[in-house]
Amino acid sequence: KKGKMSELGEGEEQVGSYAIYFAEGETLAKQKEFKKAVESFTKALEFQPEDKPCLVARSKCYLQLGDATTALQDAEASLKEDKNYHRGLLQKAEALYATGDFEYSLVFFHRGHKIRPDLHEFTLGIEKCQEAINNSIGTPDACTLEKVGDLSYFHQQDIMNKKKAMKLQKPALKAAAAQMKAKVERKPVASEKTVKELLGELYADKEYLEKLLKDPGLATKQKDRSIQETVESALTYLDQRTEFWRQQKPMYARKREKEMKRYKPSPTRFITISKSRGNGPDQVKLVMKTLEEIDAALQGGDVEGSLAQAEKALQMVLASNDRELPNKAEFVSSLHACIGNAQLELGNSEAAIQNFHEDLKITQECNLGIAKSRALDNLARVYTVLGDFEKAIPFLQEKVTMATTPDENSWLFHELGRCHLELGNYDQAKAHGEKSMTAAQEGGDLAWQLNACVLVGQAEAKLGDVPAAVRSFTKALELAEILKDEPSQEAIKKALQDFSSPAAVQVVQEDSKGH
Repeated sequence: KKGKMSELGEGEEQVGSYAIYFAEGETLAKQKEFKKAVESFTKALEFQPEDKPCLVARSKCYLQLGDATTALQDAEASLKEDKNYHRGLLQKAEALYATGDFEYSLVFFHRGHKIRPDLHEFTLGIEKCQEAINNSIGTPDACTLEKVGDLSYFHQQDIMNKKKAMKLQKPALKAAAAQMKAKVERKPVASEKTVKELLGELYADKEYLEKLLKDPGLATKQKDRSIQETVESALTYLDQRTEFWRQQKPMYARKREKEMKRYKPSPTRFITISKSRGNGPDQVKLVMKTLEEIDAALQGGDVEGSLAQAEKALQMVLASNDRELPNKAEFVSSLHACIGNAQLELGNSEAAIQNFHEDLKITQECNLGIAKSRALDNLARVYTVLGDFEKAIPFLQEKVTMATTPDENSWLFHELGRCHLELGNYDQAKAHGEKSMTAAQEGGDLAWQLNACVLVGQAEAKLGDVPAAVRSFTKALELAEILKDEPSQEAIKKALQDFSSPAAVQVVQEDSKGH
């Protein structure tokens, strides 16, 4: 029987490795951890480089990170073998839309809609592309021509051309022509209210330039003509920017943005200092405000700015006495956490580890429970990213003892199981996967139940217990169907198909007869 199971070879092992990395990426993407998700999907693609669901999933993450070009490359790669793959068509259309190529995006939304007219995403895509195109060039009704207005300037131009006497034209007439040309070229791109919203602080500059352009004395003097040309050029540029921003953010997108602002997450995600202590000296309030700014900069993408501000704040806090900062240790601890996170984002893993260890040391010495949990999490995370799973395990194990909710236990046991799996400790990986499943069931979290099933199935496949692995993946498929997670369904079905090779089927049949 062992000989038959060995015939499964490395193919099934690779399928299991692909499945666990893919499931991990899906979970991270749902948690908005798009950079980490890209890493997981990339690892999954090392095992199955042309897997369509994984390419589409990674493309979505790149799109969320603002890298529309790379997102488009992944979407096109998913269509390499099957030009009618509807998920690939949808993702390519979305990527093209993000690059501003609305017409080409509309083509692929229509193409996908013909294949899958039941999917609402294609219908919505067609609508938003049409709206963006209309915002760019206007609707046909808005482009009607009328035979009204003063055409004397054009008659005058004809006369001058016939007489070949353009050089004799009076300065005042030239100024009038320039003003008329500006009026023709600078037609309103949107209502004033919309323009004000799009330009923001630049709207005041636009008003000043328009007022300056209307000054009758500006165009009468020869030396002032260069100023007039500069003003017109600046206004044209602002109009072009307004039009571009309006294309990128049509009305429905701006309304959605306003709604989302009501649900801003706390900017102090890594800060664990008690709010009640902020009512002390002014120095405490100042440092609290600085910490919030540091974390907001990090979340906003200004990593270097966040790092510089955190290092400066750390020096200030270290120079303060206990009377000025009664909770000095907490501030120092949190600043080391902020510096570590910024260094990790910049790829300086050694500096990140050093700061995370300093954070942990302070929290242990001062018995700062919540901050200690944060420090353990950061150290486990950085070692996992580096692939040093042996060093990550002790921090995860200690953090498990501090966990208070089923949700926290489910992902902690999953992380521990994944580390053991990477180290080849398959029995431990399976045991932790089962603990993750128990915690996820207790918390009613179907997504983590799905992840736990995949982890257990992967460990069972590595142990050579194919029937058990098939059962685990089948259960995972049921959960994916409940969650309506189509990419996971496709990946798990593919894994099960590979497990259905003749050798695997024979082993399963013999196992069922034995029972």
